[in-house]
Amino acid sequence: MGACLVLGASGQIGRFLVPALLDDGHEVHALSRIARSARHPRLRWLQGDLHASAPDLPDISVVFSLGPLDGLARWLASARLDARARVIAFGSMSVDSKRDSADAGERVLAARLLEAERAVAVVCAAQSRAWTVLRPTLIYGAGLDRSLTPIARLGRRWHVLPALPAASGLRQPVHAADLAEACLALWKRGVGQDRTYALGGGERLAFATMLARLRASLGVPCLGIPLPLRALDVAWPLWGRLRSGGLPGRAALTRLRQDLITDDAEARADFGWSPRGFAPQPGTWDEVPDEY
Repeated sequence: MGACLVLGASGQIGRFLVPALLDDGHEVHALSRIARSARHPRLRWLQGDLHASAPDLPDISVVFSLGPLDGLARWLASARLDARARVIAFGSMSVDSKRDSADAGERVLAARLLEAERAVAVVCAAQSRAWTVLRPTLIYGAGLDRSLTPIARLGRRWHVLPALPAASGLRQPVHAADLAEACLALWKRGVGQDRTYALGGGERLAFATMLARLRASLGVPCLGIPLPLRALDVAWPLWGRLRSGGLPGRAALTRLRQDLITDDAEARADFGWSPRGFAPQPGTWDEVPDEY
């Protein structure tokens, strides 16, 4: 099916997609901000980023954009790509979940994400290029996410985490490897062109249940201390000082009783989206290497 270009190859989805593409026999070109040398004979690292001019590219059949959408449209406009080269890019369900957030910064983020999606669609239409944007829910699985993995590492370090029985809002954590498989399915089947798909994980479970499974998966003793949500809100000044350790911000606390799920029936029908349930193991929270 030709050569692939992967933007964000060192990110959490890229650490599953690049090996899958190589195992499938494809030639892979990956963009990196720093000079890198490839270990695999069919992988070539290109130096650059989305905020600079596109490097010289070979004939590319598909562009997988796995990182932030900011800058992708501008980069595509300057890249010398064949019009037949399809774009499969990742946005975020934050477009919806943070659109009406009490946090002004989160509302700005949601608006910026939506504008980036629109910009990609516009530039691809001008180039007669097929595009697909995927909006996943809560991503985990490569040890690089900024949501669940920091909490897991905090539990491993201190052997204690809060248990939040009142946190009834539903979540759909989605494994990064399943998102890599979605990329391959879309490309191979040639479906889903010029549209956006929402992608959720294989289970809808309450935040409290998700947190309990995370705690049980750590591979070390970790005590769950039941806390009412009001206690977290009152203790916000302390949480604010500890946020680098993975504890949520105030706006996130207000969403603990809200459902942050999506209907991914169209993805299941169009390209066989069938993600795993949330059953983390100790290795789930270790960083997946990018030694390819």
